[in-house]
Amino acid sequence: MESKNIGWIGTGVMGKSMCLHLINSGNTAYIYNRTKQKAAELLEKGAFWCDSPEEVAEKSEIIFSIVGFPEDVEKIILDEKGVLKSAKQGSVIVDMTTSSPILAKKIYEICKNKGIYSLDAPVSGGDIGAREGKLAIMVGGDMDVYDKALPFFKIMGENIAYMGKAGAGQHTKMSNQILIAGTMIGVVESLLYAYKTGMNLDSVIDVIGKGAASSWSINNLGKRIAKGDFDPGFFIKHFIKDMGIALDEAKRINLALPGLSLAHQFYIAATSLGYENLGTQGLYKVFQKMNNI
Repeated sequence: MESKNIGWIGTGVMGKSMCLHLINSGNTAYIYNRTKQKAAELLEKGAFWCDSPEEVAEKSEIIFSIVGFPEDVEKIILDEKGVLKSAKQGSVIVDMTTSSPILAKKIYEICKNKGIYSLDAPVSGGDIGAREGKLAIMVGGDMDVYDKALPFFKIMGENIAYMGKAGAGQHTKMSNQILIAGTMIGVVESLLYAYKTGMNLDSVIDVIGKGAASSWSINNLGKRIAKGDFDPGFFIKHFIKDMGIALDEAKRINLALPGLSLAHQFYIAATSLGYENLGTQGLYKVFQKMNNI
């Protein structure tokens, strides 16, 4: 792949690793993060610091972002010091945040009117997938723009799919998060049952993680629970945001999702207990408290 000047906004748990893969592949990276300290490793690897999203866009041919919330996406792209302020005609904006499908469509239309291309390309795989370059990447936008970005996606992930027009990437990610939400309830209840009956959690996971109950969540996050590791591969507070987006979209299309609503309430409880900065496997601690374990 021909090296490019790339922009990167958001150097958190996943973004840092994703950007590092692109740097290691020979691209020159111009980066911005609200906290410069969190970009230190990338700067040591040769990335160049920018003081605003606007400056990132000014120096880049393709600009990637992965931030926390839809309001953050709107600010870094559409704000008066945002990416669109200085993005050149023909440049590509790729937002990899899990965000609102409606916002993705809004950004697409604004970009199109300015002669700029945009893709919504949320990811799944957490910190492990980001570090190993094995993310799932689901993309919405124009097919020809997807083809331009595909070589970069292949550096960061291995399960990459074009899902359709603008917003389709975000709709796919909502389907992903709905499935994970229900699965996580099953994971924590399963492991609490195993614990309460005196079973070794690792041994249980080794068996059920290879049968019909197998899932990424039990084999990866279940193992973390067994070790008492609740550090974030993906923050509870961000998962609550994702579930909220999915519930809003479901309401908009008159779709009842009672299972997701229940999972959402359990994670709200996690926040009330002060667990919002734990990984999603922190739901286990909520169920421990419910059962006085």
